[in-house]
Amino acid sequence: MTQKKPAGSEGAHPVERRIPMRDFSKSLPMSLLRAREAVMKQFRPSLRRHGLTEQQWRILRALAAVDTIEVTELARVAFLLGPSLSRILRDLEARQLIERRTAKADLRRSVVSISQKGVKLIELVAPTSEAIYAAITQHCGAQKLAELQDMLVLLEDSLAALAVKNGASSEDE
Repeated sequence: MTQKKPAGSEGAHPVERRIPMRDFSKSLPMSLLRAREAVMKQFRPSLRRHGLTEQQWRILRALAAVDTIEVTELARVAFLLGPSLSRILRDLEARQLIERRTAKADLRRSVVSISQKGVKLIELVAPTSEAIYAAITQHCGAQKLAELQDMLVLLEDSLAALAVKNGASSEDE
């Protein structure tokens, strides 16, 4: 694969070099990141209007789907690292959007749930969020979005099976 070095990296003349990899812009991780960014650009203005970050919204949405959840499990389902989650939970707790308490089974662990105020915030954001989903669906087509969702689940499942087959663990990711 031939790629040009950026101008200015070694003089003013781009230099071609061979890299035995696909183009950076065509890598699967970059394609997924670009698609995620395109989607999130649609939602960020609404989240900002409600004083929420993407990560805070993700946590509230995850909490709205369960009665309570251990913090370590919440980190897993919300795809957040522990230190980031701790900071975000502190912020959400200070805003009274969540409730945190010690787990009865293990006093070293804590469980989290969404508060009534958090539920009300989700109810306030939900119509705008659903309108954005509707606009995306209208623009892209319901069938194509359903196919995309199915393909993403297939990709996730097949790569999880591949990781198990190769002996990788979730900590390796």
